[in-house]
Amino acid sequence: MLEVRGLTHRFGGLVAVSEVDLDLPQGRIAALIGPNGAGKTTLFAAIAGFLRPERGQIRFEGRDIAGLPPHEICRLGMTRTFQIVQPFAGLSVRENIAVGAHLHHRDRGAALDRAAAIAERVGMAALLDRPAATLPVAGRKRLELARALATEPRLLLLDEVMAGLNPTEINDIVATIRAIREGGVTVLMIEHVMQAVMSLAEDVYVLNQGRIIAHGAPSAIAADAKVIEAYLGHGAAARLAGAAA
Repeated sequence: MLEVRGLTHRFGGLVAVSEVDLDLPQGRIAALIGPNGAGKTTLFAAIAGFLRPERGQIRFEGRDIAGLPPHEICRLGMTRTFQIVQPFAGLSVRENIAVGAHLHHRDRGAALDRAAAIAERVGMAALLDRPAATLPVAGRKRLELARALATEPRLLLLDEVMAGLNPTEINDIVATIRAIREGGVTVLMIEHVMQAVMSLAEDVYVLNQGRIIAHGAPSAIAADAKVIEAYLGHGAAARLAGAAA
């Protein structure tokens, strides 16, 4: 469904993403992990059209989308959430979700009906008429997810949708994401909550200093020496192995 080849992007002299290859088959949940500053959000921004990559190919369902603007990519069936959630504070939850629904539903009534259906799907049905500005962090995260789903994506890019949530809220979002995939949406997520990565992802890509350093099943990634050292520093894998022995 999504193929990335040799994607590179730099900011001045800083190479934020370098020669990244990534494949995501339809119907899968994959995670993109790595330490802070690894280039994960830059990679997402390039895939979703918010940055024009310096070089590389991005193909979505066989179509080259590198350099297309975000609204065109969204209309093709790929959308993303943002790490920093910024709802339209002057609108209700229903109206916020309807903003996404208007991509395919020009009629206001149809968009609002679609918003209500999406709210039910993500557990926000009871909050539809609440002002978005009054939502707590967990509610804003769900609203961001709902607004993205309202665009009717086939591929959903989630940027740290669980950041700032407590364990109960994380469990709720994990269940919601699993249901979204079961509903036919492929998911690629940036996530630091390893509990969620291990329970949701079938494939994990590890990015460090702009490069993919590991790719595989979650269990293999958790034991990879390169990954351990990317997070914990040089020599950490050997120290952990020694401690276990």
